[in-house]
Amino acid sequence: MCGIAGIIGPKANKFILQKMLEAQKHRGPDFTADWEVEGKAALGHNRLSIIDLSEGANQPFFSDCGNYVMVFNGEIYNYLELRKILQSKYTFKTQSDTEVLLNAYREWGESCLDECNGMFAFAIWNIKTQSLFAARDRFGVKPFNYFFDQNNFYFASEIPTLFAAGIAKKPNDKVWLNFFSEGSYGLPNETFWTGIQQLKAGHFLTLQNNHLQIKKWYHFEERIAQLQNQFHLNEEEYITNLLLKAINLRFRADVPIGFNLSGGLDSSTLLALIDQQDIDKSTIEAFTFVTNDDRYDELPWVKSMLEQRPYHLNICPLSANEVPDLSLKIAQMQAEPYGGIPTIAYSNIFKAASQKGVKVLLDGQGSDEAWAGYDYYISNSESIVQGVTKSPFRAGVLDGDFAKNYTKTDYPKPFEDALLNMQYRDLFCTKIPRALRFNDRISMMYGTELREPFLDYELVEYVFSRPTDFKIKDGIQKWMLRKIAEKFLQKDLVLAPKRPLQTPQREWLSEDLKAWVTAEVEVLKQNSWFDPKALQTELDHFFNGDNQSSFHIWQWINAAQILK
Repeated sequence: MCGIAGIIGPKANKFILQKMLEAQKHRGPDFTADWEVEGKAALGHNRLSIIDLSEGANQPFFSDCGNYVMVFNGEIYNYLELRKILQSKYTFKTQSDTEVLLNAYREWGESCLDECNGMFAFAIWNIKTQSLFAARDRFGVKPFNYFFDQNNFYFASEIPTLFAAGIAKKPNDKVWLNFFSEGSYGLPNETFWTGIQQLKAGHFLTLQNNHLQIKKWYHFEERIAQLQNQFHLNEEEYITNLLLKAINLRFRADVPIGFNLSGGLDSSTLLALIDQQDIDKSTIEAFTFVTNDDRYDELPWVKSMLEQRPYHLNICPLSANEVPDLSLKIAQMQAEPYGGIPTIAYSNIFKAASQKGVKVLLDGQGSDEAWAGYDYYISNSESIVQGVTKSPFRAGVLDGDFAKNYTKTDYPKPFEDALLNMQYRDLFCTKIPRALRFNDRISMMYGTELREPFLDYELVEYVFSRPTDFKIKDGIQKWMLRKIAEKFLQKDLVLAPKRPLQTPQREWLSEDLKAWVTAEVEVLKQNSWFDPKALQTELDHFFNGDNQSSFHIWQWINAAQILK
């Protein structure tokens, strides 16, 4: 929805804050504003107008009592229901979810977070007590990055925004080392830069008199324990209704809405559920990307799914020769490693949507983690990379002094069940956090908002808590989701296996883009983290046919582009 930024402390001033807002203006091209009390607090906002497009809903947003100032990124999907509860006590001057959120905080304090169904990162400054309250949604759909040097607290939606404030761009060696060694993108509170942290998903912070406190507010593990003993008479119907409700809430917007489509089960289920909504479907646009390679493109499935349906399909092509420029642009904006050519191809969808004036897109992210859709859930492997038989990492190219500090990341295991622990890891530590980060930054790069109905917290909690045979039965993964989808979809789509490869990344990197890859890897030979000889040997192996996985090549390109 937007970008937020702020400084609390002696360095709080308009000049630095405006530099920060300029760095992330792509997130909110509709309106930018700031509020400051010099030397104490400065809050800024880049607005992407989605709900209540009026000037009255612009931010920073002030409470009518004059004591609270808020900057908010995201959407509170159940804002209409919350407004009904609050309107007997508070006067509303807008139709926005922003005002509902601020009044919910005034009414319930930190407990307002439990009442919100949405994706959000927000900060509220209390003028009277000179204190900051900031929070992030349950699964971390919306970002909150911060830097605190014990005197000044800086926060922003994107990392380059913090660099614009003068925060040093110093690599976090430990996170980079684990990325090269095991494919980890850091723990939920870490970034790839020293001193820059993330507020964890489902956590809030308070800051007063230079005292920073961080607390967990979303107790997922407790919710699962409560739900594991609850069953409905008709589980299939109950879960179907949760799915329909999740979609319905995400169609709340005052701007055009579209959705992203591939040929897979999640995407086709999303389409089927959209079909069931009581909305004007002729105005809804569908988007899909192609690379013009029949081995990977899912266009035939997508076209077949849309037959007899009213949605206009926008086909967004990516060619190999676009990759060098686009990859650099995305690397600079992500400021951390991201997911390769599939992410670049996906970014073209948001560009096309933005050009058509479609500000909100829905997609199928989050289904695999809740419903146990990855192949390693069956093989019981510790892998976090899908679709390869040989290790995708090449730690042997690292310099010995750098590599010797490697310690394998230890992920929490809060459940007695091994499958639930793998799902938990993917939901809170690996798959979902990195996918949400990639997707937030490429969607906001073009001033578009991405909504993920499969990450609706009520849906995720309930499905996650179901017994294993709801998820995996007779070797069939996402069993209950397929059963539900059967009511709406063609049988061949429901039974289609998961396809981990979406683009010709390995072919492009080893053939079409060979010269570019060589030049990027050459940059790393100057970096003390790498052994230049070993790097060249592995690159030669890749070019000579050892290219089942191209993940390590993409890691090196990312590193070269981000660190230079």
